[in-house]
Amino acid sequence: MNLRHWQASICVALTLLSTAPQGTAQQTRLIAQQVGATTLAAPPSATPEATVTLDANGLPQAPAPILTHPLFLRPTAHDYSNGHFGLPDPFLWYTPSSYPAPRLGNTPHLDQLLNSGKIYLSLSDAVTLALENNYDIAIARINLDIADTDLLRAKAGSTLRGVSTGIVANTLGGSSSTITGGGGPGGTSSGTGGGGAGASGLVLSTNGGGAIPEVLDPVLTGQIGYESASVQQTNLFFSAGLPVIYTNTSTYNFGYNQGFLTGTQLAVIFDNSRITTDNPYSSFDPALASNFRATFTQHLLQGFGTGINGRFILQAKNDRRITDSAFRQQLLYTVNQVENIYWGLVSAYEDEQAKERALAQSTQLTEDNRKQLQIGTLAPLDVVNSDASVASDKQALIASQTNLEYQQLIMKQAIARNLSDPELANAPVIPTDRVALDRLPEEDMPIEDLVTEADRNNPQIEQAVLNMKNNRITIKAEKNGLLPTVDAYGFYGAAAAGGLVSPSCVAEAQSAGYPPSACPTTAGYLDVFKGTVNNSFPDYGVGVNISIPLRNRTAQADEARSQMELRQSQMRLQQLYTQIRIQVINGRYALTNDRAQVAAAQAQHDYAQQSFISEQKKYKLGASTSALVLQQGRNLATAENSLISATAAYAKDRAALMQLLSTTLDRYHIDITDAASGDVSQAPSIPGLTTPKPEAAPKPLSDTPPPPPTL
Repeated sequence: MNLRHWQASICVALTLLSTAPQGTAQQTRLIAQQVGATTLAAPPSATPEATVTLDANGLPQAPAPILTHPLFLRPTAHDYSNGHFGLPDPFLWYTPSSYPAPRLGNTPHLDQLLNSGKIYLSLSDAVTLALENNYDIAIARINLDIADTDLLRAKAGSTLRGVSTGIVANTLGGSSSTITGGGGPGGTSSGTGGGGAGASGLVLSTNGGGAIPEVLDPVLTGQIGYESASVQQTNLFFSAGLPVIYTNTSTYNFGYNQGFLTGTQLAVIFDNSRITTDNPYSSFDPALASNFRATFTQHLLQGFGTGINGRFILQAKNDRRITDSAFRQQLLYTVNQVENIYWGLVSAYEDEQAKERALAQSTQLTEDNRKQLQIGTLAPLDVVNSDASVASDKQALIASQTNLEYQQLIMKQAIARNLSDPELANAPVIPTDRVALDRLPEEDMPIEDLVTEADRNNPQIEQAVLNMKNNRITIKAEKNGLLPTVDAYGFYGAAAAGGLVSPSCVAEAQSAGYPPSACPTTAGYLDVFKGTVNNSFPDYGVGVNISIPLRNRTAQADEARSQMELRQSQMRLQQLYTQIRIQVINGRYALTNDRAQVAAAQAQHDYAQQSFISEQKKYKLGASTSALVLQQGRNLATAENSLISATAAYAKDRAALMQLLSTTLDRYHIDITDAASGDVSQAPSIPGLTTPKPEAAPKPLSDTPPPPPTL
């Protein structure tokens, strides 16, 4: 470790020690020991300076994130990033899609766990059911297909609509470390961020700005029409004395337009018309006309090149990867939340059992006291005291039972989609797993290794890096948008006319002394069409269209803002690295502290249990009083609550550390492709669990009252 890291670690340690609350001497010692093991134990020359990779600012370079694998998760068999293949049936291009309806019922796995009116639930079963039935995960699955539709739009040259990639957060329960904490991951709020959705998904950003890409999907246009017109004439000389001229026009026009990634546009028109009229001055009746023109337009400055016109495709692919990463983040979050709910259920279940034992003991003591009162060996005040203890234990049991029922309801909400079945809705949930105190490998890893692992696996960092790639693509587009519009174009076309020679034309020619050959030659449509393709009447040209915006302030503002947004994303990424480092260190310390708290609570519980048993024996021998027995019983109940709370805190903090390191899916052997499809083929294998063992509860007092004390 170099000198800079060594000094920084000392500063962190001093800060943690100075800000530690009063009464946490044990935690302070653990922090000091941990920091000493990672800093003072290693001399500054332990890590060579040459092995530390520095960035452009001279700071240690963070590792590149590992992209979510495999590429492009798919919840359905259909790939929505590719449109319908129109061969041999082109009508598929215009056929609407039919997205599968959501499954609103529970998977059979949940019914299989129902036995004798009870649901015996292991943590592995809870995670499996969450992967199959949880609504948050199901909603996130559809985002994968939505991102594919954006990629399909980009392939067509259209702008992106964006994808919501925020996870459901701040729901009730799943984050509290108390026994009464709980709540299911029912989507009470959802994230607003998303690929292509703007800065934090709240305001418009420069994403998508710059030159508008060419439309890559070809467009075929057509116009077929008929028009009959009656035109009143105001000059009888030019209308040969006809007050009204009747004209019938048939139109057959066709067009083809297509853009290319190079910034080229092709436009082809093929227009045809057939006109009949009673105008005596018309040379043809009917008159046929055909016109053909092909025009190529090439952007030379703004909108030039494949990088500008194909940028939305790259952004859509990045957004698709962001959606994959967000789905993995949702899995990590939901699995962790289900774990927290499960341990909350375990705590509530054990707390309810402890309250039942306490009530049974106080009830037995009260009955014995009443027998002693009847034979005159006990004062009435002791009976009143024991009666008050029974009432207090009953109230505590009722509160514990209510909390247990609530935790069971929350657990079922997290793992089921439909609770309309009365048998399922009323079935109590019995947790079958308990947390073991086996040390995790992460507890013995150096802090820097933990931070490196978190940086490489964290999906938030992966999404931030991909968003920065999109920011850089946007900057290039905005810089191109600063340029004037200079388009070179060239066209080639031809036009021809023909038809049946009008009899009035021959008559007029003869009356004027011209031969009949002065009128045009009769030509059918085939002859007219040949005239448009045989270069008989060509029409071609080239040119340049120039559009120069003066001052160009809008483009300047967008280009500057795009760079500002990139700088913000760079700082957010660095801030994320810092936050993850602090969270990992804090999670590591919390786990170490929790283990010590569990050990201390277990020792206190064992002492309280032995003290209670000893006091019971003294009472049976007449060497103690019921008040002392009740006091030891309350001490035992307090110790049991402390042990239950400490164990739950350890279990939740252990799961939280794996979520921070983003290793939950690998550690539990959860296949992300199965989670994306909703069909879990293999149940998760969760380490660090143990089956509950029946506790050696203190035996109730004997029915035989103790003998009167010997004076």
